[in-house]
Parts: sequence; structure tokens; C-alpha cells
Amino acid sequence: MFIGIDLGTSEVKVLLLDRDQRIVATAREPLAVSRPHPLWSEQAPLEWWDATCRALDGLAAAQPAALRAVEAIGLSGQMHGAVVVDAHDRVLRPAILWNDGRSGAECEELMRKAPRLTELAGNLAMPGFTAPKLLWLRRHEPEVFARIATVLLPKDWLRLQLTGEKVSEMSDAAGTLWLDVARRGWSDELLAACDLHRQQMPTLVEGSEPSGRLLPQWSHRWGIPQTAVVAGGAGDNAASAVGIGSVEPGQGFLSLGTSGVLFVCDDRFRPNPRSAVHAFCHALPRRWHQMSVMLSAASCLSWAARLTGQADVSAFLAHIDSLTPDAMHHAPLFLPYLSGERTPHNDPNASGVLFGLLNEHAAASVAYAVMEGVSFGLRDGLLALQQGGTAVERLSLVGGGARSERWAQLLADVLDLELVTHEGSEAGAALGAARLAWLSVGGDEAAVCRPPPVAQRWRPRAPEHRQYLMQRYERFRALYPALKRLNPR
Repeated sequence: MFIGIDLGTSEVKVLLLDRDQRIVATAREPLAVSRPHPLWSEQAPLEWWDATCRALDGLAAAQPAALRAVEAIGLSGQMHGAVVVDAHDRVLRPAILWNDGRSGAECEELMRKAPRLTELAGNLAMPGFTAPKLLWLRRHEPEVFARIATVLLPKDWLRLQLTGEKVSEMSDAAGTLWLDVARRGWSDELLAACDLHRQQMPTLVEGSEPSGRLLPQWSHRWGIPQTAVVAGGAGDNAASAVGIGSVEPGQGFLSLGTSGVLFVCDDRFRPNPRSAVHAFCHALPRRWHQMSVMLSAASCLSWAARLTGQADVSAFLAHIDSLTPDAMHHAPLFLPYLSGERTPHNDPNASGVLFGLLNEHAAASVAYAVMEGVSFGLRDGLLALQQGGTAVERLSLVGGGARSERWAQLLADVLDLELVTHEGSEAGAALGAARLAWLSVGGDEAAVCRPPPVAQRWRPRAPEHRQYLMQRYERFRALYPALKRLNPR
């Protein structure tokens, strides 16, 4: 048996996998985000730990015999978060999350102080990444910065609680802007630009390697053998890729979660920072990946549902069924930048817009506009990947938004790509973490990382059906620069 723990933004998910690739059980515990100031996004690490313990307690109560057979545990988690601890491993302040936008000025500072940043890290400095957050702490909370003994990523802070070890792995570390991504090791040059040194960084392993063992008190609490290994694991997107078998060049996925991600595997480091494309290490040795990221995806639908008084997103989307093709053609346009944007704009101050509202527009038109606008944002990301030399013909569809067949078909049309879902794809990053746990105790990669069976398939419809979409997309693309001129922040 293998456990996968995924520390997300909205929940902790724990999954139990057997050697027949069967998901035996899952447990989930919700999390909340604190936004004490504009652009801020924080969570308390102790709340992550409490939620993880509750999930594992529930799993132990429901599956005691299965937990006694656990061989290894894998970790996945939200990337880029900054957890700072002192010399006694005490958390110094709430974790600053991936979707926090406060460090725009520090990004400019980092680009000046580290002229080889894009060459080494493969990415532009963006507020979501970890390094600018530490420059912000140095400037605004110097007393906290002075006490930092170690900087940990969210899942790696969970690892510290589970094992007592300060360890990270390549896919998550690549999102800090402190990693030499081609060489897969910390860069003294990039750390020095933030007044940090490698002694303040965790040890690095590959995601499929052991990183430690479960501490005795947790082994006793959950009935897991003390011999159980804790694997390196992966950042959430790399873990999701392992979970759906996207581990070879050209394979990839589209994730419709809180954020929207296009992820494509590669066998070499191929950065394209000018288009705000991310180039990171994959969770497996000798592999990398490119990724376009939009900060608000399925979360835009939750926002719009609340805005129109709908209690349930599914019910909100059902309004679209009442729209005629002509009504869709004349729906408002939506810019999905509710938390700023990464690819391709790299603008933490970008804002959401519903443009072209008329008296006859109702909830159905808004629902369609929001779903379409997120799809157009993902097309922006796909074009940025393609301009950087990434070729892709099919993507796996994962995340909560993948449950909507209407949205899946719209995405296939907008992206002009075949999309598929897989059986068990809702397991996502937790499944990938469990698979990495399996690999850490000698599992065969080809067998462990095979793609699950295809559940559904969507192909782009005829060009004449997609013509109006491309016309609306060109208007969508023109909106951002026009509105930025009107509202420069």
C-alpha cells in the first residue's frame, strides 16, 4: 500500500493506493485562505498539519489493515509558498502563498540583482514565486527575515512534521527561483541575490527518491509501519502529471482548478521566459517540463456564481443550456484576471472585466462569458508554449472543471486540440504522490506511471463552428492592452 498526501490551497487530500493501481480510500479536509490586505494571500501552516492529521486519522479508522501494509508515503503540494522557520523549526509568520501578489516591486529588484536569473532559473521573476516573497520580508518584516534559519515549501514543511527532515525535491524547488534548473541544484548566485545561502535551504532529492522515514509517534498514531519511507514527492502540477502518466516528452495535461495550467513534458530544459512560460524540473530524473499558468480558472466560475446569487456552480453553468448560438455570439467578454495574471502578461495588477454588458444579459450570458473567458486565457497560454517550440496534439483534462462536458468541448474548440479525461483522474496530485512513493521503494517506472484508461474524449469541431469563437478571441486579446492603458496600476 502507498499513501499520497496532496496539500492544496482549498483542501488536504489523502489517498491510499494498492499495488494493483486501485484507489482503496481517500479522505479530504478543507482549508481556508486569509487575505488580510489587497494582493495578500496567506495560510497558517499549523492548519495544514491539523487538516493532514484529521485526514489520516479518518483513513486509519476506516482502513486500519490497509495502513498496516503501507510501504511508503508521497507528498504533493501547492507550489511557491514561503514557510519560514527559525533555528528551533518554529514557524515565524503565516505562509505567503502562490497567488499572493504583494511583491511586484521585489520582482523588479530581483531582475536587477540577478542578471542571469532567466538563464539559471528559466523564468521571469513573478510575485507568485518564492524568491520575491523573501525580498519582501527582508524589506517589510526585517525582524522576521533576520531570524530565518530555513525556508521551506508547503509540502516540505509537512515533511518536516512527518519525518523531522528538511528536504525538498526538484519540481517544487524549481519554482522558487533559487534553483539552477538545468543542473538540478541550488544556485549560490540566485540565493545571494536574496541575501540567503544554501544552508538555509532544504536538502534536495528527486521526487522518486526516499527523503526520510515516518517518525515513531505518527507510526504509532496511524498504525503505519516504522519502516515506511517518505518519498521526495512533487509540486502539485508535476504530481498530477505523474498521476495521469504524463512523463514522456510531448505528453501533457490541462488543469482546471483554482488556477489554470497547461503542462507539457520535455526531455531537456527549454526556457521561454519572454512569454511568461515556466520551465521547471519534472518530478522524475532527467526530465523537465514547460508550463503556462493563469491564476484564476475554475475559481472564476465560483466568483460569478456568488455574484449572481447562485449557491451551486453546477446550477450556475446549467443556465447556459438556455442560450441560443446567437446569444453566445453576443455574450459579454470576460477577462479572467481576478488575482492578476502570469502567462502571458506577468501582471499582478491585471483585473477581471465583464465587457459589453447589455440590459438583456442575464445569469446565463454571464456564465457563458466567464467559461469562455477562462478558455480564451488558456488559449493565450497554449500559444505562448507553441511559440517557445512546444508541440502538443492531445492533452489530458484534470481538475474540478473537467466535470463539465460543455466546458470540455468548448476548450477542445478554443484550443483546437483533442482532450481526454482518464478513469480516476479526480485523484490528481494525490495519486501522483502515491505513485512517487511506490517508485521510492523500487517500483518499475513504466508500470507505475502508465496512463489510466481514457474515460471520455473531445475533439475540435468543424472550423465553421469555431469561426465565431476565434472572432471573439481576437476581441478578447485586444481588451487587455486597451484596458491597461486606461487603468495603469
